Amino acid sequence: MEMSGDVVEDVRRRLHRVVGQVQAVERMLDDGRECRDVVTQISAATKALEQAGFRLVAAGLTYCVEHPEAAAAEGYPLEEIQRMFMKLA
Repeated sequence: MEMSGDVVEDVRRRLHRVVGQVQAVERMLDDGRECRDVVTQISAATKALEQAGFRLVAAGLTYCVEHPEAAAAEGYPLEEIQRMFMKLA
């Protein structure tokens, strides 16, 4: 299933945010920051990564609904998208 340029760009933007957040966690640990601050940053990185995954699943779901036969032929029947969603949930 081919993803649109908009979806790819959105996911890349989200992943860059995650990278920055993970780097911030490393710096916080090096600086001896408070545990609650580090956990808050880890939580933000986790949420951003989840959102990237959900964006991909949403694009796949949209494709399956709009092109069910093509999606199934490409190995992405609706049931597969549902499984992908449940992996993230």
